[in-house]
Amino acid sequence: MQTPYAFVVELDQPLPAALDALRGALAAEQMGVVSEVHVQATLKTRLGLDVPPHKLLGICSPRIAHDLIRQEPDIGALLPCGGSAIEHAPGHTRIALQDPRVIAALAANPALRSACELARAALRRVADRLAVTA
Repeated sequence: MQTPYAFVVELDQPLPAALDALRGALAAEQMGVVSEVHVQATLKTRLGLDVPPHKLLGICSPRIAHDLIRQEPDIGALLPCGGSAIEHAPGHTRIALQDPRVIAALAANPALRSACELARAALRRVADRLAVTA
């Protein structure tokens, strides 16, 4: 299933291996994971729910983030770009990377849209790299 707001890749890997592959693909674009929310642990602790291994990810390029914040300081409310990784079946992980055009669509500032296009191109390459390993 594809979405209009994210690049989605299915990997035949368990979550830890898929996250390692993601980190490698991001590093090739001078990007990285700057935050992680352990959804599985949080839902178990807070709500007593058993769900598959799942992480929400904050993904960032320091250079692009700096460009965006320099143009419009309040854009920090939408940064970093969001990502998600869920091992929906044993050994099968779905990674979704937010399309920065979602942010660009909210901005009237052309410089913001330009920086978002740079981020979009980089994340598209990340998704493409991951798809090759799928």
